[in-house]
Amino acid sequence: MSILPDWRIRALAQGGMISPFEDRLVRTAENASVISYGLSSFGYDLRCADEWKVFTNVMSAVVDPKHFDERSFVDIKANEILIPPNSFVLARSLEYMKIPDNVMVVALGKSTYARCGIVANVTPLEPGWEGHVTLEFSNTTPLPAKMYAFEGCVQLLFFEGERPEVNYRDRAGKYQGQTGVTLPKL
Repeated sequence: MSILPDWRIRALAQGGMISPFEDRLVRTAENASVISYGLSSFGYDLRCADEWKVFTNVMSAVVDPKHFDERSFVDIKANEILIPPNSFVLARSLEYMKIPDNVMVVALGKSTYARCGIVANVTPLEPGWEGHVTLEFSNTTPLPAKMYAFEGCVQLLFFEGERPEVNYRDRAGKYQGQTGVTLPKL
């Protein structure tokens, strides 16, 4: 299994793996600086959409993946979001992903956000999976932290190997084809 370079990621994206796809690293937009997104040497910097679910403790609920209380989140549609201190926000990728049967994707946080105390936690994108990526960002600071929609939020690394016997699509994974910000499912 080896990591894929820009030219191989581009070929797969043009075949439908990433949509919309930006085939170069974008650092400015309309004369303003942006947190970079698009194709890089050995990855792709994914963008956040403008749909956010901000975690709140107004219901004093227990965070339980088996019995998740949707009232623990406030839905916000905005170009910017403030993550409360020591809290987190769920978002979704702007890009829709269709992972080939012989590719595994790992997401890592971008250093611009990491240097501000914002930690990205995204599970791997398995062979055969497709959908918008649900992203989680934790604010580890004692202050509110800002994030931006339509700009880079995580970097994806692509690894190519042999097709597994059973991929995510074959086993009808519970997050297959997800759109929007998707909460935990059993």
